[in-house]
This record gives sequence, structure tokens and C-alpha cells, in this order.
Amino acid sequence: MEGSVAVLEAGMRRGLHVGAQLHVLVDGEVRFDAGLGLAAPGREMTAGSMMTWLSASKIALSVMFARVWQEGLVGLDDPVVRHVPEFAGGGKETITVRHLWTHTCALLGVEEALFPVRYTQSPERNLALICGSALDPGRVPGRDAGYQTSVVSLLLGEIVARARGRDFREVVRDEVFVPLGMHDSWLGMPEAALAGYAARLGTTYDTSGPEPRPRSFAPDQPHQLTHLMPGGNGRGPMGELARLVEALRRGGTLDGARVLDPTTVEAMTARHRCGLRDRSWGQVLDWGLGLTLDSKVHHGGGTHLYGYGPHASPRTFGHSGFRTTLAFCDPEVGLVATCSWNGMVADDVVHSDRQNALCAALYEDLGLAG
Repeated sequence: MEGSVAVLEAGMRRGLHVGAQLHVLVDGEVRFDAGLGLAAPGREMTAGSMMTWLSASKIALSVMFARVWQEGLVGLDDPVVRHVPEFAGGGKETITVRHLWTHTCALLGVEEALFPVRYTQSPERNLALICGSALDPGRVPGRDAGYQTSVVSLLLGEIVARARGRDFREVVRDEVFVPLGMHDSWLGMPEAALAGYAARLGTTYDTSGPEPRPRSFAPDQPHQLTHLMPGGNGRGPMGELARLVEALRRGGTLDGARVLDPTTVEAMTARHRCGLRDRSWGQVLDWGLGLTLDSKVHHGGGTHLYGYGPHASPRTFGHSGFRTTLAFCDPEVGLVATCSWNGMVADDVVHSDRQNALCAALYEDLGLAG
């Protein structure tokens, strides 16, 4: 993995990140699992360091939501108000579950209102803010694409919680993480777990300026780690996040534990949104159900924001975390890779260049570049 390590080390020299953690599987065999640099001030990055997942958390959310869907407790074209009645009003009655899961729900206005307060107010107030909002003026659900950092995940998590009659944080832990052997992974950890993990929790540095600073808006603080934020505050080693993606590669099963049926995984990784320009990113990005798909076909075959590099097949799927995290699978070559860069850089282009460069090196190191 010489080329991949060289890409990560070059980023450290440029001050893009202070450390990185990389885990790579090919056909289920671990090919790399290590940390480089520092995980936090004065603490070495190791394969066991518990890094933030940010929006890569949405992979776990989507797996959990898909479990409820495959049980027939929710339908893709159900209006959201069928499951969250207080969501009615403001023209939102036409928004369906499919619109949420593909980020075509036309609610960027409430996303902007929620973003600055999402970790400082209670889950109940977050939900009330969403339910009291209105559809974006002039936008039509299903025809208008715009990535939703928090609104979509909170609504999907609420539907899961109501279907199960339990807190989403407990449900995803019991039904996804523990069965898959992801014992140090959390999507909102209990306060009692914080002290035990203190020596392993990584810090996300702000690397948008001339010198890295050990503080960014990533959810590294105790009140953020424990909050209900199903699409953003996942935490655990990259090796465990890779187990989740590997389970999807294997059709929903890993080491004898089945979390999804193969047909459900096929549906999640198929194209449900194709050719729509994303208002949040300013680019055409295709989506499955909660998963970002390789979209080079819309970019003249070239790489794109939060892409999987020049060698990824059109079937490649996964999710990235805002300027820090990558988790993906290319089923054509059996590749699963997860990476945490603990530097939040100045803009999406800088990070996407870093991500695409690593992906290119991974395929080349492994002899998978076509």
C-alpha cells in the first residue's frame, strides 16, 4: 500500500490533516489496517482510534431504516405524514419516504435553520423545528435534489424509533452494530461510555487556515457524541465502519449475522436518483437509497466531488463524511475501503482532491486499476 500511504503522508506534510486512519479489504481479506500521525494532541493514531464518521454515519442509518422497510413497516412511497403526523403543513404532505432517502425532499430552508442549533437543543425541539417548517418555495419533491445534512436523517431515525418503540440510538446499536461485531461503534453513545473511551477518541482538527487547530465543528464534544443525530455523530474505528460496508458487499450478511436481505441491499445500491443536479453541491450526483453512487458518467468520465476516484466502477457505492471521512465499496473488484482524515480542510474541492487521490492510489496499489 505504498502509494496510498504516500498520498496520506503528503497530505500531512501539506497540513491538510494531522493524522489518518485507513482500513482496506479485498474480497473480505484485510489488506491494510493502520493509523498514521496523531489522533489527538500528544496521542498517536492507531487502528483502534475512534474517529468521527460525520455523514458516513448515514450508511448505518440507512441499513437500520432498510430493516424496517424490508419488514413492511414502511413503504418507499408512503407520505412521511403517515408515520410522523405532526409533519403535516407547509406543503410537506407530498413528501414521501423515497424523497427523504434520496435527498429530493425540497427542505433546504429548514436545513439551514436547523444546522446551527441541532446540537444545542433537544431532539424534541429539533423535530418540532422540522415539522413546523414549509416546503422550499417553488420546489417540487422528487424533482429537486439537495443534500440534507440533518433533516433527512432525523426524520428517518424518528420513523425507525416509532416503528420499534425505542430510542433510535439503542435500536441501531442492538440491531446493526452488535450483530456485526462493531462493539466500539456508536451513533449517539451513552454518557456512561464516554469515560471508558476517553483515551481512544480522536480529535478533528480545523485545517482551513495556515496551521492545524485542534477544534472544528465536527461532533467531538461530549454533548455532541451523546446527542440524537442519526446522520452525523457516528463514532468508531475505520475497521468497524468497514465491517458495515463489507456486510453490504456480501448481501447483508457478515460472519453469520444477517442484518439485511440480499434483495434489500440490491435495492439500496441501485440508482433511484439519476442525473439531477444537487443544489447543495452544485454537481450532478446519483443516489441509491441513502448511498452516494459513482457519478463519473455525468462528468465526462472524470472525478467529481466526494467521488471514489478514476478507477471506480459505475456500481461503486458508499458515503462520505464532511471533509473528513470516506467509506465505499466497489463490488466489481471486491474492494471495501474506509478512511478518516482528521483535518477539516477549507473547502469541498480540496477535500475531494484528497479523497480522489487516495482512491486512485488504492486501486493502483492493489492491482485493481482497469
